[in-house]
Amino acid sequence: MKNQLIPIERVEKLILLLRGEKVLLGQQLAELYDVPVKVLIQAVKRNRSRFPEDFMFQLSREEFDHLKSQFVTSSGGGLRRALPYAFTEQGVAMLSSVLRSERAVQVNVAIMRAFVGLRRLLATNEALAAKLAELECHLEGHDHAIKSLFDAIRQLAAPPAAKPPREIGFHVKDANRPYRVKKK
Repeated sequence: MKNQLIPIERVEKLILLLRGEKVLLGQQLAELYDVPVKVLIQAVKRNRSRFPEDFMFQLSREEFDHLKSQFVTSSGGGLRRALPYAFTEQGVAMLSSVLRSERAVQVNVAIMRAFVGLRRLLATNEALAAKLAELECHLEGHDHAIKSLFDAIRQLAAPPAAKPPREIGFHVKDANRPYRVKKK
């Protein structure tokens, strides 16, 4: 892995989220493949049937303007006559079949590894979120159990209820019979 053509971390930084898809822009892919953007787009257009809309799409003017504002560039990477293309993971995989160079194959491997790495990271985050939710549910149950335990301890620790004071003195048990005192 150390003799990789392109570090996976570099590719991961280039992946954007557009229209709910993780994509790489044509300009970025052309740089990675070390070909002019024009050559990359021509190869795609010659093989248009291999790139349905879920593999590749052209950015709208609004998407492009928003993207430019995020990167704080005034020209968007130079003079552009057409809006850039965005390639999904499947579109990038298909590019290796239309760009038939050894570099294209090696770059594709690095890009696929980057996409897989991002998927693993998302899966890890989702698993972590699920574990946290599960722990939170358990703690809520424990909170109730702990509260019940403390209530029971408080009841045990509370002083016993005061008994009515014991009466002192002579009492008449029957109103008709006077109380007799025993003599010793």
